[in-house]
Amino acid sequence: MVLDNFIASIEDNLTIILGKIDANAEGFIFIVDKDLILLGLITDGDVRRHLLNGGTIKDSVKFIMNTSFKSVHYKSSIEEKIRSFDKKLKVLPFLDDSGRLVDFISNATSNFIPIANPFLGEEELSNVIECMNSGWISSQGKFVTTFEQDFSKLHENLFALSTSNGTVAIHLALVALGIGQGDEVLVPNLTFAATINAVIYTGATPVLIDVDLETWNIDPEKCEKEINSKTKAIIPVHLYGEPSDLDKLLVLANKYNLKIVEDCAEALGSYYKSQPVGTYGHAATFSFFGNKTITTGEGGMILFRDKDIYLRAKKLRDHGMSFEKRYWHDVVGFNYRLTNLQAAIGVAQLKKLSYILNKKKEIAKSYNSFFLNSPFFTVQKNSENNINSFWLYSVILNNNSPLTRDELMIELRNNDIETRPVFYILSEMDIYNSFSKSTIVNSKFISDNGLCFPSYVDLSEMDLIKIINLLKTIFDE
Repeated sequence: MVLDNFIASIEDNLTIILGKIDANAEGFIFIVDKDLILLGLITDGDVRRHLLNGGTIKDSVKFIMNTSFKSVHYKSSIEEKIRSFDKKLKVLPFLDDSGRLVDFISNATSNFIPIANPFLGEEELSNVIECMNSGWISSQGKFVTTFEQDFSKLHENLFALSTSNGTVAIHLALVALGIGQGDEVLVPNLTFAATINAVIYTGATPVLIDVDLETWNIDPEKCEKEINSKTKAIIPVHLYGEPSDLDKLLVLANKYNLKIVEDCAEALGSYYKSQPVGTYGHAATFSFFGNKTITTGEGGMILFRDKDIYLRAKKLRDHGMSFEKRYWHDVVGFNYRLTNLQAAIGVAQLKKLSYILNKKKEIAKSYNSFFLNSPFFTVQKNSENNINSFWLYSVILNNNSPLTRDELMIELRNNDIETRPVFYILSEMDIYNSFSKSTIVNSKFISDNGLCFPSYVDLSEMDLIKIINLLKTIFDE
């Protein structure tokens, strides 16, 4: 917004003020001196009351403006700004040490806030142009190699293999680990369909497991109840960025000789205790879809511990082609390769990862200032020994809420704020319900009552204040 559209001089009369209020369509004007020191503010309501009391449009603003306005320092924390912006306020000015108007937040400000938005810039564009100029735009080129190497360095130098998307990453990892016909793989019931689909692609049978009510991740104790001689793997999904209980899952893996394939599609940058997620299992998969923490448009990555399994996956990824004899195929493989164009974006995105994660943590902290103190919400648990990358900030609407989850989503959408429900449970879908052997109480409750809020990097202070202030109004808090 242009600040000039919201300021007027103390020498102006109401005719000028009304013109400016009409032009900015926000319903107020700040009155400042020549140095932008804030002297007062006038709302359309102030003007209306003045005229009803016998005033004229030629009267000076000095007799009408409100000089006892509420303000906050522009460098105050967003939590302080949220506390200061009472739901009854129409506008809250942000001032510097001298009282100079720097910015403001308004209840009338209208801009659509999407659930997600990619964080792309000149660095990605520059890499793509370089890639195009080189002529290496398909699955060979320096950016593919660099992307894999950089990703490996972030994850204990495990073997990194890029793929065309996150779903085929899971499939390829499972196949490389020997999972196939006659095997069973334990999968959380509360996850995106890609996880279970990849198991089905291998010919193995997925077994749906209920999740923990607090972390929303696969429940290790319920896993153990379903393990039998056919069980060969567990796929913990670090849902919305919160790490699964990997210690307990690794105990099961050692006890029953199982493979652990971490689904980290939503958890790049999350840590389980002292290590990044993706470094605990026999393999781990990541997604770079457009709404993920970093993006290549579409794309994925697999991490392997074992070099031989990595090389097997690498061959399978490239049509099963021999490493020594080009166009000679040793096995029936797939075309699961990432393009150099996509990797060019990924290389630039990885350089921004630390900044992206810090911004997401700041956003989560701001949301926590409201949701952790509201009786109507329960926040997805973030274990104190872990680091959540907060792909999407997610909460449950409690049973004492005056609105249902879907009613709240509609109310927010009517105010230009997009949210999204937590995933449907897989066992409710006809194509998957035969894979559920036990009760799915927790998954069902979270799915029915959970929702996710905008958590993207460019989400501004103004947007966060707007979201939280609206929630305060809806819930009369």
